[in-house]
Amino acid sequence: TPHEVGPVAEAAASLARDNDMVVIFGASAMSDFGDVVPAAIEKAGGIVVRAGMPVDPGNLLVLGTLGGKHVIGAPGCARSPKENGFDWVLDRLIAGLDVTAKDIAGMGVGGLLMEIPTRPQPREPLPARAELKVDVVLLAAGRSSRMGGPNKLLALFDGKPLVRRTAERALGSKASGIIVVTGHQRERVHAALSGLDVTFAGNPDFTEGLSSSLKAGIARVAGDAAGAMIMLGDMPGVSSADLDRLIDAFRKSEGQSVVRASHEGKRGNPVLLPRSLFAAIAHLEGDTGARHLVEAEGLDVVDVEIGKAASIDVDTREALEGAGGVLQD
Repeated sequence: TPHEVGPVAEAAASLARDNDMVVIFGASAMSDFGDVVPAAIEKAGGIVVRAGMPVDPGNLLVLGTLGGKHVIGAPGCARSPKENGFDWVLDRLIAGLDVTAKDIAGMGVGGLLMEIPTRPQPREPLPARAELKVDVVLLAAGRSSRMGGPNKLLALFDGKPLVRRTAERALGSKASGIIVVTGHQRERVHAALSGLDVTFAGNPDFTEGLSSSLKAGIARVAGDAAGAMIMLGDMPGVSSADLDRLIDAFRKSEGQSVVRASHEGKRGNPVLLPRSLFAAIAHLEGDTGARHLVEAEGLDVVDVEIGKAASIDVDTREALEGAGGVLQD
């Protein structure tokens, strides 16, 4: 029968003549007296006793009479084997009890029943969105050529090799994984990081410049990571909290923006790159970083102020000693 007032009214009247009760399953839920099922009962010459009930599931039930017979507009939960408001009304009618509008109103006491399994659950909180994962690529392959011999990454800061202190700060952040790119004095750098939960990415081409280390590190980023934080090993002022601020900004952009540390409006390091740039990084050559890629790709750039830490590195002996470091032979 079409879900229209006229055809439903005709069908209800016909069934009421030959049956003790009529149950109507509509094509859509009832929400007021003007809907198809209650309107059809009245069009057929019947009376709508009650539209809606204070029982859930079952609140969209319609109860009427037609030719001395009971007519129920069944709510969707009537199809469920679990007890619901439709059962409460049907049980009483089958037992020969009259069910009035007042009776249905009284069912509101204790009327919140267990949900049926097939019913959508708008009351349930949405599952928490999984946080976007970010890996840190820690660049530790360089030759420290401006130091005149010693490896600046092995200089002691607060009694620890600089590269270890930097890695520990990365591990203390919200980053999912830490990838350390090694090259120059590879064994000594590995030893300095002994016991830390980091992944090593060897770069045999480290003499070719920064791009080779970027490519080596990005190649080891986890497949489910949304971005990679490029972190230089010689920036002693960057803290775990600074890294977290960059990661938070990246997540706020839903992984679509480049997020860059800055100091007084000037760009610095670290830089967090979205996965959309990874393919382009694979084509970098020479002593080139990702800076020109950021500009060429036209991605949104978010600068996060982290203070002087964004611009302090220790490329020279003077800078290293001024930052509190002690070179080791």
